[in-house]
Amino acid sequence: MGEYVKNKKDMKFQSQDALKIVQSVIDDADKALNDKSRRMKDSPIGEALAGAVGVGVGAGMGFAGLYLGGAVAGLSGPGIMSGLAAAGHLIGGGAAVGIGVLAAPAVILGGAGVGIASHVKHTRLREAKELIYKEAIKKQTDILKILKEEQDADKERIDYLNGLNILLQSAINDLKHDLGIA
Repeated sequence: MGEYVKNKKDMKFQSQDALKIVQSVIDDADKALNDKSRRMKDSPIGEALAGAVGVGVGAGMGFAGLYLGGAVAGLSGPGIMSGLAAAGHLIGGGAAVGIGVLAAPAVILGGAGVGIASHVKHTRLREAKELIYKEAIKKQTDILKILKEEQDADKERIDYLNGLNILLQSAINDLKHDLGIA
């Protein structure tokens, strides 16, 4: 077993929101399992399913590539500091003294706060990935079982189930990467 990917830029799923698209595939798979009349045209992710069937399993594309066409968005936030010169002036110095008086404790406490918040956020993300990984494996197993049971179904139904299988397998592979599962 490998190690959990901690560097965000190396993660396939960088946020809880990114996992929501995997959950939508799991939800659609659940509907497919409970409704034998369900086809791609009935699915809110029909285009992604059709694309997955077109690309096939052997292409080695990641889940985001199959589902979103590879679009990945990133976020960042700027910090603002002010009033250092005024604080420094209050104790007989200038901006440099104000930095020492005000900024250093704020940076230390702020850094600690950001570090704690980041750790909690990463822990929750990891736990969410582990949970959705287990759900995806279960749904894929169920889809494979239903594919065997419904081998005589019409082409639309088989393509729909195969598309779900491909998307689930791709999500599982990307989650394995993030979780460090060999």
